[in-house]
Amino acid sequence: MSVARVSEIKASSAESFDDAIRQGVARAVKTLRNVKSAWIANQDVIVDDDGNISEYRVQLKVTFVLDD
Repeated sequence: MSVARVSEIKASSAESFDDAIRQGVARAVKTLRNVKSAWIANQDVIVDDDGNISEYRVQLKVTFVLDD
């Protein structure tokens, strides 16, 4: 029997949501073993004074299997 946990990760990028997701997953696998999946729980943007998007943010839920 396997036991899994879910860890919440927030990541951001100046380029895109896709880049923020990639950075978040890359960071998660640096410290978590057996990462199996991730899903986007939330996403938002930061808008500057001129109305331009300056930052893309994602809230990821990362699932990993615990070692026996």
